[in-house]
Amino acid sequence: MPVSTRIFLIRHALVEAAARRTVYGANDVALCEETLARERPAHAWLARRLPAEARWYCTPLARTRATAMAIFAAGYPEQELTDLPHFVEQHLGEWQGLTHEEFTAVLSEPPHPFWDHAADEKPPGGESLSDVVARVGPTLEAVADENEGGDAVIVAHGGSIRAALAHACNFTPYQALQFSVKNLSVTRLERQNGHWKVGCVNEEPPLF
Repeated sequence: MPVSTRIFLIRHALVEAAARRTVYGANDVALCEETLARERPAHAWLARRLPAEARWYCTPLARTRATAMAIFAAGYPEQELTDLPHFVEQHLGEWQGLTHEEFTAVLSEPPHPFWDHAADEKPPGGESLSDVVARVGPTLEAVADENEGGDAVIVAHGGSIRAALAHACNFTPYQALQFSVKNLSVTRLERQNGHWKVGCVNEEPPLF
């Protein structure tokens, strides 16, 4: 009987309006308090949807820890949160914090149809999506090793969740950006005997 290890990836809740006016990347921005209050039913759905007795992880950026705490407050028994530095959002180097208009003006190639920049775009002093895949992949494997035969929850970012999909499925960065990964959505990856399969991508809380 194959041993299955399940990794549940949750994208953090919506960030504050001022941050959304910029391409914030790996900047440590706060969640939108108004939206956080309005989405309590979604947090409660996640508290019921996620497996009991899972080990929980977040990134060093406050928005992931705050999202986990909102899910705990909505009914999931509070867990210790382990930081995963290599699961942080893509670092956009010198372009981080620019407005969307300023960001578009400095791109070296046309943006991806479903993202702010091309899959191979590497800002000065920053990362390409391939760089993100290179750091997320080994960490995903390490989390699976630590929780072999069990469940883990990682509260992370759109970029790092797409990078996890790219690693698990051997997708190109361009293909990874074709996945929609919305705030508070669930993506489930399962490892069996060293092989990955996708349980779901971008499973969204129901409309309340």
